[in-house]
Amino acid sequence: MVELLKAVFFGIVEGITEWLPISSTGHLILLNEFISLDVSESFFSMFEVVIQLGAILAVVLLFWKEIWPFSVKEKYCVKQDTFVMWFKIVVACIPAAVVELAFGDKIEDLFYNYFIIALALIVFGVAFILIENGNRRKRPKMEAIAEIGWDTAFWIGMFQLIAAVFPGTSRSGATILGGILLGVSRSVAAEFTFFLAIPVMFGASLMKVLDFGFVFTTSELVILLIGMATAFLVSVVVIRFLMGYIKKHDFKVFGWYRIVLGVLVLFYFTMLR
Repeated sequence: MVELLKAVFFGIVEGITEWLPISSTGHLILLNEFISLDVSESFFSMFEVVIQLGAILAVVLLFWKEIWPFSVKEKYCVKQDTFVMWFKIVVACIPAAVVELAFGDKIEDLFYNYFIIALALIVFGVAFILIENGNRRKRPKMEAIAEIGWDTAFWIGMFQLIAAVFPGTSRSGATILGGILLGVSRSVAAEFTFFLAIPVMFGASLMKVLDFGFVFTTSELVILLIGMATAFLVSVVVIRFLMGYIKKHDFKVFGWYRIVLGVLVLFYFTMLR
């Protein structure tokens, strides 16, 4: 029962941090320092990635009409703009996918530690504040996903690559920041980031499961499913909140949160641990 409660807590943290630009992977790694699951290291390495599938399913539920490329009104009717959007998403996925396939294990060994996480939290926290201040009076050039060009999609993918390499960066934070810098409106950058997460996380989860193998104990399977289900339910609430929040507010509050958390992480691991 204690392990199931821990899985619920991990799901709550994942559901919140996957979409807010504060780094889900960083938070899960740090959370495991204080509330560690009684599981093998290989299972937890898989769990912290696959649990994100629950969060991704929330995007599929909430944005089904926007992401499904076939019309429900007429048979065999294809929504061309949606198909084009998915091709752009594929383009945006290429940089991170190439690096992950080639260097994924080395990246995890080198950069998945408290110092890199804390540094990424602080650096991107400062970046959020500076970029939001700099864009305060600028009018976005792209205020709909259909207006995002192929080159813009690729460069958003390059920003995603930063998050793929450095845990604590935040995939959503990096791509939203990149979108804003490239002239995409805040709400459209957030939506594109949500859609971009679907193939990225499905692919990452498949790789982790294949690497772990499909042999789960009953307790491992229950822990994984409970974590995913919790992440899904929390994500539905958080995504709705975020889409309403960004219509009236900027991301500076998340920047300050990242800075404070990064400093606390450095203090804890260098002074108290």
